[in-house]
Amino acid sequence: MLKQLILSITVSLIFSSISAQNALEIMEKVDKNMSSKNRIVESSMTIHTKRSSRTITSKSHSVGNQKAFTEYLSPAREQGTKMLKLEDKLWIYSPSTDRTMQISGHMLRQSVMGSDLSYEDMMDDRKLTDIYTAKFIKNETIDQRNTHLLELTAKVQGLAYYSRKIWIDTERFVPLKEELYAKSGQLLKRTSFSEVKKIQNRWFPTKMLYKDMLKQGEGTEFNIIDMKFDQNIPEYIFTKAALKQ
Repeated sequence: MLKQLILSITVSLIFSSISAQNALEIMEKVDKNMSSKNRIVESSMTIHTKRSSRTITSKSHSVGNQKAFTEYLSPAREQGTKMLKLEDKLWIYSPSTDRTMQISGHMLRQSVMGSDLSYEDMMDDRKLTDIYTAKFIKNETIDQRNTHLLELTAKVQGLAYYSRKIWIDTERFVPLKEELYAKSGQLLKRTSFSEVKKIQNRWFPTKMLYKDMLKQGEGTEFNIIDMKFDQNIPEYIFTKAALKQ
């Protein structure tokens, strides 16, 4: 009886170790696809409310997870609005008032232009392996694609989401679905990823649908129009002076 118990515990520990190792390897492959030295992205964001929808286009430059500069191109109401992120600081320039405002503290949790994305969501572009530990749960099929379901738990303080469930394409190693949770276990946001394309030798989803589970509306659709990795981006772009140019 004792031998069986010891054997059962040993097998369980070995399986747990193998699962943890596999989960880490999966996350590393996801990071390799989704993270980059720098990138330039042209995109559209369509916000679906209960009564209507509106689309905003923008162009963004980013370096790792430390620097990002976004300029909104349309519609006319948003045109010329700019956002600058330097490490954990964020500034927004409004052409209508010709003023620059810093967003910090609890304001980072506010919605960006009425979308289902918060400023925190847009700012945090760290690698998953840097901020979460992973556990392999099982394999599932989503939209006729085989996926690994991982459960991620925060390993650093101050994250907007304490845990995540993420479904990873087993062939292309990109997320196809994600659920974001508070420490209490409450589901806060759900995201679906689709139209996966190969861009500069890496797979990347070019369409995302974000849904804040705590607000009404049909979610926010984010479409990548053009994306370039590892570009020569001038340093002056990531300065407060560039906000008013």
